[in-house]
Amino acid sequence: MATALKELSWFGEDVCLADVDAALSRLRTEASAERPSMRTSVMTHIAWVPTGWVEQARAALEGMAELHPSRTILLLPQPHADDNRIDARAEVERWEVPETDRGLVTEVVELTLRGSRAAAPASIVEPLLISDLPVFLRWRGEPPWGTQELDQLVGVTDRLIVNSIEWDDVPGPYARLAELFPRCAASDIAWARTSRWRSHLATLWPALADVRTVRVQGTAAQASLLCGWLRSRLGRHDIALEHDPAEQLEGVALDGEAVPLPPGDPPAPSDVLSDELERFTPDPVYEAAVLATLD
Repeated sequence: MATALKELSWFGEDVCLADVDAALSRLRTEASAERPSMRTSVMTHIAWVPTGWVEQARAALEGMAELHPSRTILLLPQPHADDNRIDARAEVERWEVPETDRGLVTEVVELTLRGSRAAAPASIVEPLLISDLPVFLRWRGEPPWGTQELDQLVGVTDRLIVNSIEWDDVPGPYARLAELFPRCAASDIAWARTSRWRSHLATLWPALADVRTVRVQGTAAQASLLCGWLRSRLGRHDIALEHDPAEQLEGVALDGEAVPLPPGDPPAPSDVLSDELERFTPDPVYEAAVLATLD
């Protein structure tokens, strides 16, 4: 486990991207002044964070730096601001590598996109991407389907990470998400949070093959995705879904018979995001489950 040794920061109003890049370079130099450090980013992690999601986004990033050394860019759109500018905050953190005399340096950039600057995020973020490394995009809340902001950022992204628990009126929005599957790989934290239950339900085979109704106590997204998973895996689209609303996935019943709780505890939000940042290819099982929710 790495240990944080030093954290340095810079803030600027009405900046250009050259200012941000220069600040990052200066902070990296300062962080490594006493002992040599390695800049070992494995990705660029972008997060689109509308008003109302900022604190949750920051909390999810805590504790991830030593697991996923990266340049993280938080885009904070304020399209209704009364001026057009970019405010920026850059942080560089140095981590000690155990049993060595070296350290790791990680970077977090927050860009507040005010006014019209929020409408062109790709052109803003592209100069800050680290070349030849994968780009992950975490979108907080439901994406604004069909907008240029989403279209632009998907265009520079290798993997889109959403959490459909944050969406209204599922499963309807899954149709719009499925339109993005040919353009980039997709991850859904709501789907990841069903993994214990999916593994557990799979042990019920072959009795599982004849199920007619699945009742899920959890969020609407988790209920829809679990039912979609059963439909797609069994090749049967006549499986009915009954949903008991709850803030998290608490129980599943098949044809009225409760399924015992799976072993283990639900993972922490940062652990779920960390796992998704280790996936680099499309997930055909998830994609099939998404499509099956629309039957």
